[in-house]
Amino acid sequence: MSIQLAIATSAAYPTIHPDDAHLAASLAALDIELQVCVWNDPGVDWARHDAVLVRTIWDYFEHYDAFLAWLDRLERAGVPVINPVALMRWNSDKRYLAQLESLGVPTIPTRLAARDALAAALAAFRGEDVVVKPCVSGGAWRTVRGTAGDAAFERAVSELPAGDYLLQPFVQAIVDDGEWSLLFFGGEFSHAIVKRPAAGDYRVQEQYGGRNDAVEPDAATLAAARHALATCKALGLGDASYARVDGVVVDGRFLLMELELIEPSLFLADRPDAAERCARVIAARLEALRAANAPRMPESA
Repeated sequence: MSIQLAIATSAAYPTIHPDDAHLAASLAALDIELQVCVWNDPGVDWARHDAVLVRTIWDYFEHYDAFLAWLDRLERAGVPVINPVALMRWNSDKRYLAQLESLGVPTIPTRLAARDALAAALAAFRGEDVVVKPCVSGGAWRTVRGTAGDAAFERAVSELPAGDYLLQPFVQAIVDDGEWSLLFFGGEFSHAIVKRPAAGDYRVQEQYGGRNDAVEPDAATLAAARHALATCKALGLGDASYARVDGVVVDGRFLLMELELIEPSLFLADRPDAAERCARVIAARLEALRAANAPRMPESA
């Protein structure tokens, strides 16, 4: 009997995204029956599926309470999720960066502040180029960059909605050299890209004109990404079938920017080999889940 796998998407991306097309085809070829489901569609019966693969739920941070409630429902129903629910909960709030830094993972220096405390926090950075972003966000959502002390920038910060924010120095290397994304499937390195912003911008996302270039990481960059993942794994939140480690190299040192374990773009469109590796890892995880949940035969007397 084939495995019934729900692929969780969002209303804005209700079908298989082109970047995931070969991944979906590879899963189907492994006798996994796929059904695309919008994550916050109340009509979906998630318990009908053997597992859920989270993909393009690219609006979860805009509906964060509903997202956490959805994870709770999946957990209560006993529906396995790839990646695990506990891992996704942890990864959904960027406070995890402070935890990883405390455990020895080099990151971009980060200060946490509630919206009402941002003005006081920015005073310590007067004259510096800084970035303010929500602790729960994605795709540069509600992200503001400017010079601390500049009236227009501080007005923009004051207009941010209530919530908790990260305050970071802007890293010029993102513009000069790009932002690294290293992809791992089942803990093994697969491939890497460097994301570069459009001229005059600092945001590397494609919707802002950013572009992606395939690259091979040097030994130090790859080791740093592996260290970040190993530190995360040691927290005991479950194994990641897929992971994307985002960072920037400053003075020869890789600094973690994000550990993407929920719904990252995996940059598979031009890498069918990587899509097939990812599919094999997911299939193996599904078989392990099936074996763990199979009824055991009684021992003979």
